[in-house]
Amino acid sequence: MRKNIIAGNWKMNLTPSESKGLVNMLKDACEAAKCDVVFCVPYVDIDTVTKELEGCKNIAVGAQNLHFEDHGAYTGEVSADMLKEMGVKYVIIGHSERRQYFGETDETVNKKIKMALRKGLIPILCVGETLQMKDDGITIDHISIQIKRAFRGVDSEDVDRVIIAYEPIWAIGTGRTASAYQAEEVCAGIRAIIGDIYGDEIAENIRILYGGSMNSENCEELMAMPDIDGGLIGGASLKNDFNLIVNSVRE
Repeated sequence: MRKNIIAGNWKMNLTPSESKGLVNMLKDACEAAKCDVVFCVPYVDIDTVTKELEGCKNIAVGAQNLHFEDHGAYTGEVSADMLKEMGVKYVIIGHSERRQYFGETDETVNKKIKMALRKGLIPILCVGETLQMKDDGITIDHISIQIKRAFRGVDSEDVDRVIIAYEPIWAIGTGRTASAYQAEEVCAGIRAIIGDIYGDEIAENIRILYGGSMNSENCEELMAMPDIDGGLIGGASLKNDFNLIVNSVRE
């Protein structure tokens, strides 16, 4: 039985002092949720957020990126070991904004997933299509390539430690959302792709999130779909809507 998970992606928002206020607004309701909860925060907020969550067993801290090397001359980058020592348990990899603005490729995504797994972090792999791809009817074709390249060289015993987030690029930050049935169709397709690579048992165990403008108004319908195991929440993770989303999840 897959346990649902709601992960908030704060993106480049909130200073450490501001993050303290948000955590204290959210943590009581999140701690009582029936699902796993993750706050994926900017690097500078990790220490503050981790300290504010001390004693909270149901909420984990995630990062928004990591480098694929252990250490070295990579100015401005952060390693998996650095994240682990600060208490990070999850890391977003391959978000569309990283791909669009910072040159993230399928190759670097693959390297980062393998590094995260080697260091005991849980990767949240982001995949998704543009509006043009959607209109051209190649959504699953494109996502299949992303997944196959991302999992190249990943052993079968590690696969179900990865969480996959389907984030239609055309729905991120736009207020547009795939209908529950459109999202389910793609998430079921993702599960089938994993099944083709690793077998049905592994595919059944892997958790798949929806990440395109999920909010307190549409979350229940999306979460009712059999192949949607949670959400990667953007803008709504920065306000009380996040509490409403995590507490809409039923066991």
